[in-house]
Amino acid sequence: MTQRTRLRILVWSLAVLCLARTTAAEVTKIDIKTRAPMGTTGYEKIVGIAHFAVDPKNPRNAAIANIDKAPVNAKGQVEFSADVYILRPLNASRSNGVAFFDVVNRGRKTILRFNQSTASTDGDEGDTASPCPGAAPAPAGRPAGGTPPPPPGIDADVDLGDGLLTEQGVTLVFVGWQFDVRRRGTSMGIELPKAKGTAGVVRAVITPCDLRERQAATDLAGYPPVDPKAADAVLTVRDDTFTAAQVVPRETWTLENNVVTLQGGFTPGKIYEIAYRTADLPVTGLGLAAFRDVAAWMKQSPEAIAKAQYAYAFGSSQSGRFLRTYLYDGFNSDERNRQVFDGVMAHIAGAARLDINTPLGTPNALEMFTNTVFPFTTASQRDPISGRVDGLLDNDRARMNQPKIFFTNSSVEQWGGGRAAPLITTTADGTRDLPLAENVRYYYFSGTQHSPGRFPPRVVTGQQPYNPVDYWFAMRALFGAMDAWVRKGVTPPASVYPTIADGTLVPVERVAFPAIPGVRQPAGIPHGQQDGKPLPFLVPQVDADGNDRAGLKLPDVAVPLATYTGWNFRNHATGGDALLVNLLGSAIPLPKTKAEAQASHDPRMAIAERYVSKTEYLTRVGEAIDRLVTDGYLLARDRAVMLTRAAASWDWATGTR
Repeated sequence: MTQRTRLRILVWSLAVLCLARTTAAEVTKIDIKTRAPMGTTGYEKIVGIAHFAVDPKNPRNAAIANIDKAPVNAKGQVEFSADVYILRPLNASRSNGVAFFDVVNRGRKTILRFNQSTASTDGDEGDTASPCPGAAPAPAGRPAGGTPPPPPGIDADVDLGDGLLTEQGVTLVFVGWQFDVRRRGTSMGIELPKAKGTAGVVRAVITPCDLRERQAATDLAGYPPVDPKAADAVLTVRDDTFTAAQVVPRETWTLENNVVTLQGGFTPGKIYEIAYRTADLPVTGLGLAAFRDVAAWMKQSPEAIAKAQYAYAFGSSQSGRFLRTYLYDGFNSDERNRQVFDGVMAHIAGAARLDINTPLGTPNALEMFTNTVFPFTTASQRDPISGRVDGLLDNDRARMNQPKIFFTNSSVEQWGGGRAAPLITTTADGTRDLPLAENVRYYYFSGTQHSPGRFPPRVVTGQQPYNPVDYWFAMRALFGAMDAWVRKGVTPPASVYPTIADGTLVPVERVAFPAIPGVRQPAGIPHGQQDGKPLPFLVPQVDADGNDRAGLKLPDVAVPLATYTGWNFRNHATGGDALLVNLLGSAIPLPKTKAEAQASHDPRMAIAERYVSKTEYLTRVGEAIDRLVTDGYLLARDRAVMLTRAAASWDWATGTR
């Protein structure tokens, strides 16, 4: 650290401390709605509303867009409230002092996946077998947009899965942060003030799968139009991600809230974009402050209903991008300049951040090819597109109070949709590898999709069966590694990811994907873009089977029965078959026999050529599991479950039962 940098940090610290002595308020109270033991689990459930008051003049809040236009109370503070849900040990002596915070995804709780609980969801779209991820028509008689109810069970008193977290005494904390979530059932959200005198144009993409006339722009659920009949509202259509768009005549479509009705129906597979004016903009960045302040309250306040010595944050997909934004904007220091989270696990976010802390923030947005913007690495570097010099953690807001960080990604973030995960570890021009900071580890799960698909895989929205490789077994081990790193100083398992230097990370044009019959080649997937200019598109190099050569290879990929990818093109039945299905991967079974491979001209070695029998296959899977357990990437307790899954995979791939 240079002397100049130390001076800047000192000046920043003094400014914050001076204000904090008189103005910090943060969590002002918690209205408890439910508090009850969870059966015989030894845990209790606390459900309530957290109320906040933050100083818009405090330097730690200065990064919040439009906070200077929000209404204030008599003390000059901005007030808001958010849903809070806490699972904590009934007996304080059972607590290990760790609070694990969930950045809920579209209002849905996710971290119980670490407990293998069925009450949790992960990723942006939930089940990959849904009829068509993305925009959907609004049911008649109900308001458009918002998030569907989460699956039942999170409130069930006994649904804590296998207890990986709770048997250790971890306190689980869920905080609502997203303003446009329907707060119904068990979904969680936040109530935000409106910025006075604000207005602007919001935009969202709709890619329909059918001919229905009504399609909801779900990204815009929180932004009603000023005038649904306005002549300057625009609907366009294009054939491909970056082809020229055509304006749809205004008289042929109508707007109601965020639902577009088009005469004659939408064309499946076309890319539509709706744009209209909205006003009285919510101060969306306060969601970052809510997440910060609940953790600070639990760590620092003697009045906190649940206390913690250490705090870890987990976010998946949308929520992982939330955490990258949270860190970049400097929210890991509270209003009094104290460190908030000791560990952060930002999962399946790629190199992207979230559109939450902007005047027209759309945190629901799923526009895939334009959501990755500089900076990508934690250390500062120069952006060849904008000319800026910046870093995710190497900026005046974020340099202090840095946590231990795990970045984890699937093949989708490397491959499809412009999330550009390799830019986490390379120069911004994609020509050289860069070292990770000492407080950062990166784990790339080879041959996985954004959220693991249900087993057995099947063809639904893509041209190929979706990808069921389950990286959550590794995530369970990595939680323990993070905990040991923070509390005991134990070095975590080494980072594992493809690199330019060893030839396992290459420009997409150089990927050697085999010519598998009936499978579209991935080299034509477009680059992501920033400011209208293409970002480097680096992908993992593959072997003769089409499986990644590098990364953390779970047994499915290390001992393959299929080609597992992070991309899948849209099914012909839904139109747009040259476009990717957002966030979907593929599981393309290997040919069963050599004769089958020869008859179909499949270049991949057949299953019967690789493995003498199912017994041999399972033996090799067991050996792969044992190696990963030894290296710290899997838990020994999961071995039996993984072998059972491997046996089912054999039956699926070979057609036996």
